[in-house]
Amino acid sequence: MDSRTKFGYFAQYLAVTWLKERGYIVLGENFRRPWGEIDIICRKDDIVVFVEVKANKKEYLGFEPENRVNHDKIQKMVRTARTYLLSNKLPDSQEWRLDVVSVTMDKIREVAKIRHYKNIDP
Repeated sequence: MDSRTKFGYFAQYLAVTWLKERGYIVLGENFRRPWGEIDIICRKDDIVVFVEVKANKKEYLGFEPENRVNHDKIQKMVRTARTYLLSNKLPDSQEWRLDVVSVTMDKIREVAKIRHYKNIDP
C-alpha cells in the first residue's frame, strides 16, 4: 500500500471518528460499485447520509480538499447512493443526503482541520 492510500485511509478514519463524536451512526464504509464509491454511509436523525472524504496532507490555499468534489463526482455519488438504498431495500420515502468531509493536516500543531459540508447539491 503506497503512502497516498495509507493517508486516505487515515483521513477516512479521522472522518468516521469525528462523525461518531457528533452522533452519527456509521452503517458502512467503502461501498463500491463499478460506477462509483461511497466512503462512509451513516445515519443521523433518521436520514441516511452518504459521505465523500477528501484530504490534504497540508494546507494549500485555493486547493482545499473539498474543491475536488466536482459535478461528475456528485453524479457518481448519487447513482451509488441510490444503488445502496435499493440493495438494502429501504423505502422510497427514506430521506437521504450527500455530504463532504474535508480533512487537512496541520503538521506544526499535529492536528487535523475537519470541515463538514452537508447536503451538497447533486
